[in-house]
Amino acid sequence: MIKVEAIVREERLEDVKEALREIDVRGITVSQVMGCGTQLGYTHVVRGSKVSMNMLPKVKFEIVVSNEDWAQRATNAIVKAARTGEPGDGKVFWYPVARAVRIRTGERDMEAITPAPSQAEGEL
Repeated sequence: MIKVEAIVREERLEDVKEALREIDVRGITVSQVMGCGTQLGYTHVVRGSKVSMNMLPKVKFEIVVSNEDWAQRATNAIVKAARTGEPGDGKVFWYPVARAVRIRTGERDMEAITPAPSQAEGEL
């Protein structure tokens, strides 16, 4: 199992969600985060004083998929949907996942990350 984590521009939230839905990725967690990378933010003038805004609002997506093939599909969809070509588009990271447990049923590992029977029938 692989956790795919992507940090992207706030305005790309809906595009990335739609791209993941189109490739049938389920179980997405989205968080609002602040950060900076090579972009290093920008300088803003407030009441005549320069203020450095180096922590910019971003959106973080977290998904867990079964294997590298699915991780690559998800990564490709995220990159395609999030790319503007400008600094600050974001990053995608992969992490190995040792264990997963579905709290409701106690299912573990691969069974815990696949859709539950009610979800497979279209209930999301």
